[in-house]
Order: sequence, then C-alpha cells, then structure tokens
Amino acid sequence: MGTGLLLDTFGRAATDLRVSLTDRCNLRCSYCMPAEGLDWMPTPEVLTDDEVVRLITVAVEQLGVREVRFTGGEPLLRRGLADIVRRTAALEPRPDTSITTNALGLARTARTLAAAGLDRVNVSLDTVRRADFATITRRDRLHDVVAGLEAAAAAGLGPVKINAVLLRGVNDDQAAELLGWCLERGYELRFIEQMPLDAQHGWSREAMVTAEEILASLSERFLLTPAQEPRGSAPAELFAVDGGPGTVGVIASVTRPFCGDCDRVRLTADGQIRNCLFAREESDLRGALRAGADDAELADRWRTAMWGKRAGHGIDDLSFLQPGRPMSAIGG
Repeated sequence: MGTGLLLDTFGRAATDLRVSLTDRCNLRCSYCMPAEGLDWMPTPEVLTDDEVVRLITVAVEQLGVREVRFTGGEPLLRRGLADIVRRTAALEPRPDTSITTNALGLARTARTLAAAGLDRVNVSLDTVRRADFATITRRDRLHDVVAGLEAAAAAGLGPVKINAVLLRGVNDDQAAELLGWCLERGYELRFIEQMPLDAQHGWSREAMVTAEEILASLSERFLLTPAQEPRGSAPAELFAVDGGPGTVGVIASVTRPFCGDCDRVRLTADGQIRNCLFAREESDLRGALRAGADDAELADRWRTAMWGKRAGHGIDDLSFLQPGRPMSAIGG
C-alpha cells in the first residue's frame, strides 16, 4: 500500500483511533451484556502495555492518527492505563487523548490520568435516578459515577461529556431530566441510538428509541436550535439549548448514519484492526507484531486493513448481520 495515511477506497482518512484496553467491565448494562457477564479474553491474547504503545506509535508517527481514545470494556480496569496514557501523550505530533469510561473508578484516578496527559473523558450514564441506574447496569453504583464525574471536572479533564442510551419502557421518559442535570453541572450530553452490538443479539429497530423521538421529548421542555458550526466527521448532531451556551447532541447511528464522513479505526484489546464498528472482518496485527514485524510492515498491514473499509455499516440491508463480537469486546 506504500506510504501515507489510513485511506479507504472512498477517500476517507482515519485519524481517530479507538483503542480497547480490555473486554472486562464492572457493570452489566442490559443492552451490552448478560447479567452473568461474558467469558473474558485469556490474558495471553491481550496486548501488553508495550505492544499497545508500539501500535499507537506506528499509528501516530506513520499513519496520520491525531486522536487516541481508550475504551473497553472498562478502560479504568487496565492497571497500566496511566502509563499508556503518559507514553501516548509524549508522542510527536502529540495526539488528543481521551477515555470512554463508566466512571466507577474515576474519583480516585482522575488526577493521576490528567497528570499523565489525558485531555478529557466521555462517561456513559443513562439515568440519574438511582433505582433505574441499578436496573440498567445491574449495580447500585450511581453515587460512584457522580463522584467520578465531579473528580474529572475538578482535574481539568474537560469538557466532560456524557453518553446516554434511552431504553424503551425503562428511561425513555427521562431525556429532558438528564439534560437539565447535565446543564446544571456543565457536562456535555450526547444521546446515542441503541445499536445492534449487544452480546445477547436482542436488539430490534422497533424497541430502539430514535433520534426523532429523543429530540421531540427534549423539545417539550427546551428550545433546540441546530448548532452553527459545521459537524465535520463528528458523530453527534449538535443543538444549542435555549439559545446556548449549553448544547446537546444526538448520535443517530441507525436512523441518520454518518458513515460517509467516518474518520475512525479501532484496535481491539487482542490486537485486531476493525475498520468499522459493525465490521464482521478483522485484520490481525498481534500475530505480526509477535512474529517480529518491523514498524513499516505493521503500518503496511494497517493500511491494507483500512483500504477494504465498506461505504457504510449496512444496518438497513436485509443481509445485515451483527458483528460476532459484542460492544464490550470491540471498544466504543
């Protein structure tokens, strides 16, 4: 494939790398995994800290990646997280660094991660009602999430963003309540349409709360006006709330796909490249890495993996099949 960026045949360049550091999680969200959990990846299959940093280095120094987001499972469960962040932030050109987390361990780690060079956090939070949080996550830990959010803001990991999924019959009446809560605290809220990435394969379009429904619900309490700045490759459609400065975003991956502007690539915890969240194929970098491949060969393999990226995720195709891996094993 030669030299250069992570291009595909449709002219898109991947500059945003999502790195899954573990498939383990300390919540059991109903739309992600079963109550009893999943069989975790065997430790030998998981990339070591040095292997993770080496692949990130190849991506940043040779392939034009400018943003690195650490995901999971739950990335705070990765013991080497702070050191991985520190080594990533030290790269030239320095990438923007962030994590997507459930925030359970953030109260005790936010300051350390900020000192290591983390720029910001995205926190998954679907409700601010304790009983509903326990129902959705199967854990009574809302207080820990709230404490984690406060610690992240205090450590300067802002803007603190919150990702929320509405589930029909559970919290689909709470969109405005959650937005009000976030606005009061200066957090940026993004609603995400539930995607077919659950381990149980129980997703259905009929049960999904759509972007249209979310916006209609919010509009009963707030005045929403489309944001002026161009969206670019950002997945969220942004709206100013009551004239601003507060905003709310909606990520309509299913009903309003934004595949044509996608700039993301994913590295799983066991060293596989996924060129789309919904891809059913993966490209193995771990095998080449452990077989002694040099950086140039790893970069070439990565470019080849991206070249085959499809035009879109195909959820609307009759032939669509969910990926074999659930979201917890892919990374957000």
